[in-house]
Amino acid sequence: MSNDMIPLLTKALGETVYMVAVSMAIASALGIPLGVMLYATDKGQILESPNLNKIIGTVVNAIRSIPFIILMVAIIPLTRLLVGSAIGTTAAMVPLVIASIPFIGRQVETSLKEVPYGLIEAALSMGATPMQIIGRVLLPESMPSIVAQLTTVVISLVGESAMAGAIGGGGLGDLAIRYGYQRFRPEVMIATVIILIVLVQAVQFVGNTIAKRLDKK
Repeated sequence: MSNDMIPLLTKALGETVYMVAVSMAIASALGIPLGVMLYATDKGQILESPNLNKIIGTVVNAIRSIPFIILMVAIIPLTRLLVGSAIGTTAAMVPLVIASIPFIGRQVETSLKEVPYGLIEAALSMGATPMQIIGRVLLPESMPSIVAQLTTVVISLVGESAMAGAIGGGGLGDLAIRYGYQRFRPEVMIATVIILIVLVQAVQFVGNTIAKRLDKK
């Protein structure tokens, strides 16, 4: 590989990390409360509201059913409205966030369901409010599982950020298409694949390490 590709690979890696990190932060800030709401409003739970739960669940399932590449194209008008452009690294984060929020919501809901209901009953018997149960029982007890689930979401985002390169989203995917595919330079394609593999392995290692440290069992 020629030396001129090293700066391009470094820049593309930086764009990918930027896209994934910012998208994950925003999506988590919205997706975690969504997951709590999905869990808490379910039948027999502390904020039981079947109708509300059904509405939220339907919207979440509808968004999750849309393939990411179609979602990117479908919300181009929204992306332009929010960031002023439909191409570039910042623009790619809009569909990344929208796709990740319901995914995180369902993952968090699954983690919360793993908490023994006996702990919730014990908190209720001591007069704890629903918000106190969520903040002091549910989230702390399910945190190792939530971290593990969020690690899966980050890895998914890495793949989706590469896919965003297909429509000018920047990052490693964009580099692989423009230089590796369109200019017939297979070494560039191989380099981007290797970098993505290393990035995913690093994310998985960090996520597993954090989850183990949070697990008090």
